[in-house]
Amino acid sequence: EVQLVESGGGLVQAGGSLRLSCAASGFTVDDYAIGWFRQAPGKEREGVSCTTSDGITYYADSVKGRFTISSDHAKNTVYLQMNSLKPEDTAVYYCAADWDCSGYGRPYGMDYWGKGTLVTVSS
Repeated sequence: EVQLVESGGGLVQAGGSLRLSCAASGFTVDDYAIGWFRQAPGKEREGVSCTTSDGITYYADSVKGRFTISSDHAKNTVYLQMNSLKPEDTAVYYCAADWDCSGYGRPYGMDYWGKGTLVTVSS
């Protein structure tokens, strides 16, 4: 059974950093694309970043230069390092998996989803 479990969310002040983790089970992150999405209150879910099995990465314009996606294949985990956080980054962050990142631009464009972790950035 494919499972994704996010962790690492919390409350941080603007300008601070957090690292989110997405622990995968039931499959190997080597073979799948892993995406990070977020959904703020009252807003549509949006793709934040995605990494393919070949290591190609994508970022939303709003997070380029601040967020970094990476994989630890030994731990079967994908991370999202978030620096220079802004209040507008406040959202529930989800990781998702699919064969590739082609669905990353759609709110629910990937097949498997975690339950999310809340990130709150205070001003």
